[in-house]
This record gives sequence, C-alpha cells and structure tokens, in this order.
Amino acid sequence: AVVSTQSTGTSVCLRGDVIVVLGVEKRSVPKLQDERTVRKIHKLDDHVCMAFAGLTADARILVNMARVECQSYRLTMEDPVSMAYISRHIASVKQHFTQRPGLRPFGLSALIVGFDYDGSAHLYQTDPSGTFHEWKANAIGRNGKTVREFLEKHYTDEIAASDEACSKLTVRALLEVVQSGGKNIELAVMRRGKPLEILDTKTVEKLVEVTEAERDAEAEAKKKAAGKS
Repeated sequence: AVVSTQSTGTSVCLRGDVIVVLGVEKRSVPKLQDERTVRKIHKLDDHVCMAFAGLTADARILVNMARVECQSYRLTMEDPVSMAYISRHIASVKQHFTQRPGLRPFGLSALIVGFDYDGSAHLYQTDPSGTFHEWKANAIGRNGKTVREFLEKHYTDEIAASDEACSKLTVRALLEVVQSGGKNIELAVMRRGKPLEILDTKTVEKLVEVTEAERDAEAEAKKKAAGKS
C-alpha cells in the first residue's frame, strides 16, 4: 500500500491564513480521453476538499465514503463537519482495512484541507496505515520528500498571510519535480467562505510563467552576489 502512494504523481498543499492551495502533478492523458474524468482533487463538502497520491480506484471509494459521512454529520448535528472530525473518520476507515481478514489496506495517502465553521484553515495528511497529522504545508507522492524539504526551507508566516504568495509557492514546489511546466499541473484554491475553485489551464500556465521568471531572477541575483564576494 505504501509503495502505491510513492509510485504516482506528486500532490502538494499549503495552508494560508484565509486560503488553502492544492496542487497536483497530472499524468499525460491520451488524446481521445476526456481529461475531466481524471481528477486527483475532489470536493468532500462545501468547505472540505481532498487530494491524493496512490490508487485512483481506492480513492474513488474513500471519497464517496467521506462524502456520505459529511452529509450524515450535517443531518445529525445541523452543522458542517469539522476538519478534525472528517480527517479522523478517513483515517479510521483506513486503519479498519489494515486489521480485518479478507481486506487489504487502501493504497493511497491523502491531503485533506478546508475551513472550520470559525473560519480557521486546516490541513491534515493521512497514510495507508490510518495515522493522521495536521500540517502547515505538505507533499505526498513519488517526489513528496523532495517537495516537502523545499517547503520546509521556503514556507513562512509572511507567505501564509498572502494569497498570491501561497499560490506561487505551491507552483514553485511542484516545478521542483515537474519538468513540462503548466500543462502537467492542476491547481485548486479555496478561500474562506467560498467554494473550491479549480483553476483553468491558461491561468495555471500564466502563474507558472510568473513563478519561473521570479525564480530565475532570484537565481541570477544570487549568482551576481556570489561573484562580487
């Protein structure tokens, strides 16, 4: 199950003060296939979404179970589900499948992100064993470790306070492992009190161009500073 999560494209998420940004590495789609049917970012409720790395078929089942739980919670409690509750529920489902005979573990890791009813943003990560932890920023998938190390170096509270900076850092993190630019990146943002928005290809490519220009300018400035010293 763990190997399955490390053999698929990278998914990355950043938690800002009033925004959450999800970015995933898209695999190439056959010319005749409708790319809308190949999604790694899913909405669980109006205020909760999830990205995954691993087996797509397993993710479909887990997403459906999580959506049912979100609606059941809303019907019973008359409040939207909290981020901690739905993350714990997904982790519990995964853990259940590790200890029962005749069942196999879910072959995916998931980044669960959204807002609680008080407006606070949260990001949780679950793995096939059923553990879950809260993060400020994280990455999963084939090159998750490389991207996570990049985020550890560059994520700051100042970036979290800026919507634009969060989006650019997400793109820049993915560009560390994605070589073909914007056409192989899928980006989604959710702002406090607003629904999930999956950015179109032109918007993503424009953001990639701006991010690459800033990265190149920064590298050139460092090169000049090193030459002077």
